[in-house]
Parts: sequence; structure tokens; C-alpha cells
Amino acid sequence: MSEWTWEYEGYDPDAERLREALCTLGNGYFATRGAVPESRAGLVHYPATYAAGVYNRLESAMAGRQVVNEDLVNLPNWLLLRFRPRFPDGSASPWFSPDTRQPFDYRHTLDLRRATLTRTFRYRDETAAGVLRVEQIRLVHMTDPHLAALRTVFTAEWSGEIEVESVLDGDVTNGNVHRYRSLNRHHLAHVRTGAAGADTTWLHCRTSASDTGIAMAARTVVIGQRPTLSEVHPTRHRAVQRLVLPVAPGRPAVVDKTVALHTSRDPAISDPLGAAVDRVTAAADFPALVDSHVAAWARLWRRADIQVPSEAGRILRLHLFHVLQTLSPHTAELDVGVPARGLHGEAYRGHVFWDELFVLPYLNLHFPEVSRALLNYRYRRLPQACRAAGKAGLAGAMYPWQSGSDGREETQQLHLNPRSGRWLPDNSRLQYHVGSAIAYNVWQYCEATGDTEYLHTKGAEMLLQIARFWAHRAEFAPEHGRYRIRGVVGPDEYHDSYPDSARPGLDDNAYTNVTAAWVISRALDLVRRLPAWRREELLERIELDSGELLEWEEISRRLRVPFHEGVISQFDGYGDLAELDWDGYRARYDSIRRLDRILEAEGDTVNRYQASKQADVLMLGYLFSPAELRDLFRRLGYEVDDEIWRRTADYYLRRTSHGSTLSGLVHAWVLARARQTGAWTYCQEALEADVADLQGGTTGEGIHLGAMAGTLDLVQRGLTGLETREDALRLDPVPLPELSGYGFSLRYRGHWGVGVRLRSGRLRIGVPDSDESPIRVVLSDRAVTVAPGDTCTLLLPEG
Repeated sequence: MSEWTWEYEGYDPDAERLREALCTLGNGYFATRGAVPESRAGLVHYPATYAAGVYNRLESAMAGRQVVNEDLVNLPNWLLLRFRPRFPDGSASPWFSPDTRQPFDYRHTLDLRRATLTRTFRYRDETAAGVLRVEQIRLVHMTDPHLAALRTVFTAEWSGEIEVESVLDGDVTNGNVHRYRSLNRHHLAHVRTGAAGADTTWLHCRTSASDTGIAMAARTVVIGQRPTLSEVHPTRHRAVQRLVLPVAPGRPAVVDKTVALHTSRDPAISDPLGAAVDRVTAAADFPALVDSHVAAWARLWRRADIQVPSEAGRILRLHLFHVLQTLSPHTAELDVGVPARGLHGEAYRGHVFWDELFVLPYLNLHFPEVSRALLNYRYRRLPQACRAAGKAGLAGAMYPWQSGSDGREETQQLHLNPRSGRWLPDNSRLQYHVGSAIAYNVWQYCEATGDTEYLHTKGAEMLLQIARFWAHRAEFAPEHGRYRIRGVVGPDEYHDSYPDSARPGLDDNAYTNVTAAWVISRALDLVRRLPAWRREELLERIELDSGELLEWEEISRRLRVPFHEGVISQFDGYGDLAELDWDGYRARYDSIRRLDRILEAEGDTVNRYQASKQADVLMLGYLFSPAELRDLFRRLGYEVDDEIWRRTADYYLRRTSHGSTLSGLVHAWVLARARQTGAWTYCQEALEADVADLQGGTTGEGIHLGAMAGTLDLVQRGLTGLETREDALRLDPVPLPELSGYGFSLRYRGHWGVGVRLRSGRLRIGVPDSDESPIRVVLSDRAVTVAPGDTCTLLLPEG
């Protein structure tokens, strides 16, 4: 395989769900999984299409309770196209399926540069006179985000006919995640189908609760010859166009299916069905669609490509491909957030968590317009977050752990342990640190782009309301002489309460408290820096007075952080928990990544043990440079030097099962920045998490977008030490021999295409001659200014 392609040879039913997720094609508006076109959803295949932001809410009876869940909706299947040989007497073979007709020379090729998926195979039908070769090429158009297309080329070694059915199938449900299948999954209602001319069919439906209108129109044509039969058959749930094509050796038959998708959420339309029919009618032919699609992707690659040699570079490019398919420039026109599993499957119900914390830092330096749109998704939901805080008896903004169509909390009330078959209470809604992640993203975006207008308006309002929430959530504890934040859950989702406690939540989670202190201090800094007229206007609008700000100052300096055995405690009392028999569990189970499920199935609970699902305390080393971290702790009255941080990292490395794909990423980042051994091992795990499906079946339910974007940012900021603050690019590269050479371009404030290259201990910074001003570059031991059109090469110190 080349650095730009991913190929799968042979048909493997057990690997289909993984391939479908990794071969998903999308454009930021919608995406379609890489399923085979001739099969409907079943035990092996799961064709599905998802449009960004299209959710629906359903009620289900579960464990004796009525629960309500909102899901990203699986839309009607536009991809369905099946075929079979047909004979002069009117009979025909069964419809082809790779599960019933063994194909050979079977290959899927995902072309990252062109963003196309090609499938080729041959098969011999027992009733036909020879072999039929099939080639299919598909795309989800990057220029026109409402279009997709599929070309199928049939080459027969015999003379006769092939029957083809091109279908828009509205008889679909949400069935991608097995553990959700006992829930209500029928999201589509009022399905109607019809025809618009001899070669165009359409389907219209609505989501059952959110009442979003969804329309598809398909134009299916035969290229280069006339079919012997062409007819449309609209039924209640399926719009079918049936074609009969003559085939003969040396005379390939070509069928092009072009599809348009619109929803009632789209701007500038009056009717999604009319818009879909008009769009597909006016759409160019397949070759022209390919040309404009490839040209759009070429522009994306110029802005975003990353150059890393060897297999690591190939995986990073795949990760970038999926990030761009989920969050493209088209996303900037939508009211959507960062779906944790992309537009690739139904895990996490398509919800928006804190994964933008790992995604926006990359986008800020390549597609800042997309970052701004994603922050606006949060800003539009700020009033709901403030109402949620008010209902909890607090001030400020309490953002939900899981978000969907609006700003309400979408976290499930129960979750299923597939090992025990039991439905258990879900306390993850106590992960209030999502608010700190939003504030961090606001600050990082404005630092990277210089967008002071955003920082002084929408960004300031979010930042101050989140700071206000933390200030009100903190309680003064005289016995400690400090403020405490109690009853929360940190990034480590294994621990959601104390052993044998009826009260959910934990006290003084170090990550939560330190990031809360950071948010409050940033908010105070911002208020001081605002122009007087803007400060007065902002404080008046959110009803914030000087007395409240004085209280914030004290809280930001006196939040409690617990320690034990000379290391930072994950939360108060962590060091008192029992030690787990790690060796024993590793010997008994193939994988202990989901240790919580293993222990619960044994009648135990992970809350009893010093065992973490993923990085928690160490997340601080992901967000903040060593110098920033020292300053943060010093502001709180603690001294955390390099030795304490190393001991803390070693302590939790021995007690983490890495049940999240984000865990390997964070550990790789922290170890690399601390120049500790083992960084490459965790880097490899982060790179391979999805492509090798290290968690055993989860990738087929949707890729892990945060981990994918995070690996890109590991190179962009983690290995380079790149920071954008104080009107300078700050770089402090760390050695990682296995990734000793890399390069990328970035957009920094008003500068386009700033080149950063590291090779053989030499760092090169290049500024395009089209830029109007120089860039100041600051390293640990020097500062240089690079003028437009110039390149500066710096020899890095050894070690």
C-alpha cells in the first residue's frame, strides 16, 4: 500500500464492521459508512448515513424504568444497489451477496488523496456461463455537501443481461451498537416515496420526535448504452428503480447513481424534497463530480497535510482524513459540535462530549473558521447551561457532559454491562470538567488566531459564566483552610463514588480543581484586560459585580489539591483505596481495558481499587506545559517540581488499564514532554487504537475522533512544544527517536502556510512570501524573527 491508500484484500465477514467504519466517506455535512452496496443491515453489514446535527429523542422501558435517549439518526440508505444475471426465459439468479456468492480477487481501496472508495471483485454464478467482474467507485462530494455518487462497472465474460435495482431504502433503524438494541430504535416516520421522471426516484420522511424533514433523490443512469428495461417502483418505504442491461465480453456496462440529501435544518430552502430533486437533476455527470471533488480535497490537503515518514505517517494521514470528513469547512455553516465517534457509527449515540479538547487545538492552526463554529455551538447553548446551573442551586454555566441537538444533559441514566447483562446507574453526568474544557478551547482558539473580538464578546461570556459556576461550586472547608469541590467525577470514569457510599461523586478531584482554578484565573485576567467600555457592558449583561470578582481571586488561589506518598492524588482518599492484583487479572483475561465491567460481573466494583480507566491527574500535563503547570500549582500554594511530576506519572502508569483510546495519547504526550522512556509505546497504541481495533469491536461502532485528532496534535504541539501566546510562536522540541523527522504547515493568526520542519536535530521555520509581516519565534534559549519569504534553520541542543 502507498502512503495515500488503505487496502483490504479478501472478503472477511468478521472484519466488515471495522472496514465499514474506517472506509466511511463524508464531507462534514453527512457521511456514509463503507458498507457493501448490495446488502441491507444485518449481522454482518451495517450500511448507514448520518447527517451532522440530525438527532431524535425516543422513550424506552429499561430495567423497570422509562428512560429517554437522544440519538444521531441513521438516515435512509441511499447506497443500496444490487444485481444478478438474468436469462432469456425471464428467470434470474439470486441477487448477488458476498455472503452467499463467494467472490474472488476481492479488494477495497480507500484513496485518501482523492477521497474515494473503490471495490473490485469477480464471481462466478453457477447458472451463468462465465465470470462477472464488478468495480464500484463511490464518493461523498466535498464541493457540494449535499451530493454523493456511486459508479458500478460490470464486465462479463459471457453474453446476456444483468438486472440492477437502485434503491432508496427508508426501512432502517439505529442498530449499529449491539448493547442498545433493547432500546427503542425506530426514529423515522411518515416515509413517502415517488418518482420524478424516468431515471429519478425520491424518498421523504421525518424524525418521529424532533420532526426534522429528510429528503433524498437518486438519479440512476446507464452510460454508453440503452437498457432493455428501465422502470421505477415506489413502495411504502422503498423507492426502487429497476434496470436490465445487456452485457457481452469487451462491452462493460456502466451504471451511475447520483444522490442528493437535504433536511429541513438546511438554510435557504423552502422544502427539502424539492431541493433534493432539483439538486440531483442539475448535478454533473460522474466524471465531472469526481474532478470537482478531488480538486476540493487537494485544497484541504494543502492546508492540513502532515509529513511523517514510515507507517506512523500513513496512519496519521488516515486520522487526518477522518477528522476532515467529520469537521470540514462545510461544518462552519452548521450548528453542530464535535461528535465523539465522528459521523461513522452510533456509539455514544452521536453525542458531543469533551472530545473537542483534543480536536480544536489541531483545527485552530489549520481551519480556525471551523473551530469558531464549534465554539459557537457551545455559545448558543450557554443560556441552557445557565438554567441548568440555576436548577442545581448554582450560578454561572453548568454545561452537560453529553450534548446533542440542544443544551440539555443527554447523558444516559443507565448503562449496560455486556459482561453481566445488568443495567447500572450512570453517574458520568457529574463530569462537570467539560466546562473547563470549553473554557480552555475558547482561550486556545483566541491565542492561536488573535481573534480578540471573539475573546471579548462570546468567548468572554462563556469563560466568565464557567468561572462563576466553579466559584459557586467551591465550598470553604475551615479544617483545611481551603476551598473544596465535592461530588464530581474526573476524567477517570472508573471512579464515580467512594466504596460503599450511597452518594455519587468524589471530592477534590485534582484535575477538576486545578482546571477550575485555571478557568477562574483566566477569567479574572480577561476582565482586567478588557477595554473599560466592554468590561462595563459585559459585567452588566451577566450581572457580575466587583465583590464577586474579589471572591473569585481568593478561590483561584486556595482550591485544595490532595497529595499522598509524595504524588498528586487523583482525588481525596485515592491513596486509601486497595491495591489491585494487576498480574492476576492480566493472567485471567485477554484484555483488562474495561476492568470496571470485569469487576462488576464478578460482584465487585472498581471504586474499591487504585485502578484508573484513563489518564486523570496526568491530563494536566496534556493541557499545560511544565512551566505553566508549576505556575498553576504555585498559585495554589503547592510546589510541584519535575521530580514530583515524574513520580506522579510513574505512579499512575502502573495503575491505569487504558480503557479509553485517549489514554495512550495523553500518556505518550506526557512522557514525551517529560523526556521519560515509554513514550513511543503509548504513541503506537494511540496510532493503532482504531486501525487495529485495540478495544475489540468498538471501532465498528464509530471511530474515536478525539484520539485521531490528538495524534495529529501530538506531532504538531506535543513533540514541538508549540505554543501560541504573547504574539509569538514558542517552540521547545523534545526528542522522540522513533519520530525524529516530521513536517507540517500551519495558519498562525494572519499568516498562511507557515512551514515547520524537523530533521536530524535541525528545526526549519519558513514564512510564505505572500505574508505581510514577520513572525517572532521563541525557543527555550533564543528568539528569532523570520521575515516573509525567508526560512530560518535552527540547530537544536542535543538531548
